[in-house]
Amino acid sequence: MFDLDADLPAELVPLSWLLGVWEGTGVVNYRVGDEVRTHEFGQRMSFSHDGLPHLNYTSYTWLLDDQHTPLITETGYWRLSRPAEQGDPGPGMLPGVGDAPFRTAEQVEELRNSRDGFDVEVSMVHPGGVSELYVGQVKGPRIDLQTDAVMRSSSAKDYAAATRLYGLVEGHLLWAWDIAALGQDLRTHASARLGRID
Repeated sequence: MFDLDADLPAELVPLSWLLGVWEGTGVVNYRVGDEVRTHEFGQRMSFSHDGLPHLNYTSYTWLLDDQHTPLITETGYWRLSRPAEQGDPGPGMLPGVGDAPFRTAEQVEELRNSRDGFDVEVSMVHPGGVSELYVGQVKGPRIDLQTDAVMRSSSAKDYAAATRLYGLVEGHLLWAWDIAALGQDLRTHASARLGRID
């Protein structure tokens, strides 16, 4: 278990079980035409907060080979999905006007959806020219996400859509990632099991 940071914005409590640094291993198994691309990897994933109502996310992976060859990195932000209000900062570097919204647990409960969870938005950026916007739900220690939008630079590899699933199981962070890429439909891509290390 972990201690909840007293400075954690109330809006982040439904996502608080993600906070910390996680490390472990996983496997890629992705079929492209008649070829199955498979390999094992190591991963370090971090979720932190800076006092604003979002989690900061980073992920670094490497091949489990003799050189621990770097594989991919991601960075992004996780937050509850809700309309922006006057008290929220932005756009740009404009400060919010008035009180910050959803400062108490009671106010955050107003954001609970009809499925007894909370809608979430996750933005992720990859250094290979791909940016993803995921929408989904957090319900207890489970998060289901699907891409709402994917942007690719002209130099990026083909990548069209994805789903991700995260869950806290017996103190471990388990995740699975399905992708539609390289001309393939949405299919199994990667999964991992990570343990909290801090």
